[in-house]
Amino acid sequence: MPEKKVIQRCAWATSELSTRYHDEEWGVPVHEDRTLFEFLILEGAQAGLSWNTILNKRARYREVFDGFDPAHVARYDKRKTQQLLRDPGIVRNRLKISSAVDNARKFLEIQQEFGSFDRYIWQFVGGKPLINRRTSLGEIPARTEISDLISKELQKRGFRFVGSTICYAFMQAVGMVNDHLTGCFRYRQISSQRGRNALAVK
Repeated sequence: MPEKKVIQRCAWATSELSTRYHDEEWGVPVHEDRTLFEFLILEGAQAGLSWNTILNKRARYREVFDGFDPAHVARYDKRKTQQLLRDPGIVRNRLKISSAVDNARKFLEIQQEFGSFDRYIWQFVGGKPLINRRTSLGEIPARTEISDLISKELQKRGFRFVGSTICYAFMQAVGMVNDHLTGCFRYRQISSQRGRNALAVK
């Protein structure tokens, strides 16, 4: 029998859920505002936790956060936030939940000013993904000058849970930067999509 071909992936894709996320989403350029908002909230929720924890809770987040529609989330009142704090399916952290609501309001302000959050956030990388050539996980930084700048600008606008490390994780998630290792089968696939959106464009 012929040998089964071994697929090379980034080493952090270890569970079934993280492997599916790695293979289908991580690093793919996103230009749809609702998805950008989703990752902004989820990356903030991850602070101090593992990404696997967030992936396991993602489906419930989508349910209780109205599909991550920022217009809906921006209208959450005290009663709604109390409901969220009692929901074991999400991260029950008062600051993270309240920041999600505040960030939704700031997100809408950016949409109004720039026409879309997509147009605003992608300007930091010139509208196209930054293609890196990392060969090991140890080469991937926790933050960069660009994530420092994004963090600073978002904080100026009143966003919370948008430190530079969170912003860089967001950049990786939504494909503003391709940090798949060069030996990973997704590296070439995503690099060839540079400048195009493989998820959804308005």
